[in-house]
Amino acid sequence: MRKKQKDKDMINRAKDNQFKEFQDRIDIHFENEKLLKQAFTHSSYVNEHRRKPYEDNERLEFLGDAVLELTVSQFLFKKYPMMSEGELTKLRAAIVCEPSLVSFANELGFGQLILLGKGEELTGGRERPALLADVFEAFIGALFLDKGIETVIQYLSQIVFPKINEGAFSHVMDFKSQLQELIQRDGTGVIEYRVLHEKGPAHNKEFVSRVLLNGEELGTGTGKSKKEAEQHAAQMALEVLKAKTTM
Repeated sequence: MRKKQKDKDMINRAKDNQFKEFQDRIDIHFENEKLLKQAFTHSSYVNEHRRKPYEDNERLEFLGDAVLELTVSQFLFKKYPMMSEGELTKLRAAIVCEPSLVSFANELGFGQLILLGKGEELTGGRERPALLADVFEAFIGALFLDKGIETVIQYLSQIVFPKINEGAFSHVMDFKSQLQELIQRDGTGVIEYRVLHEKGPAHNKEFVSRVLLNGEELGTGTGKSKKEAEQHAAQMALEVLKAKTTM
């Protein structure tokens, strides 16, 4: 019995150290560490430790889902003033969908921190996409409760928002339509796209396209297809026009 207790104590100390190292790594230290641990506690772990008052992460997941939608919506609303409500909704859905949340969780090594029951552990729970996505949402919920909305935004500014800026979700965005709508609304002229050049073998080509307004270049973009290159050129053009209107 004593050996079992010693083993349990060692495991608990190791897990506590993991949470400490995690907080050091993300440079955020929780006032209430119970909230942090709860965010990573799966219901299977609670079911196996009924003698102790553990609480699973499902309520935090519910809250984190809402906080993520709000903060991502705010970011998109400010970043894309020309984007319609339907396009904003489509883009937000791509950012907060399960595969995206799983990639964020994996990038941060969330899988190693999860408290799982033995059965869930043996069946690969640490790598289960739905479980990882839930944990990411629960962590955001815990962070919101412990530190407030501004800290959540600062955290997402390091983990999520840069990927939006880099175009990781541009496959669901129609920058060409946004640019055309803007030009038509302002009545400023005619948009034209030209392929500057293409390079690489047939199976791995790269295209470079230019978008012009009344013959004047607004932006260039690259892509694996003409369509993708034109979308990136339109994205750059929108950013140029936005910068001009705010000067």
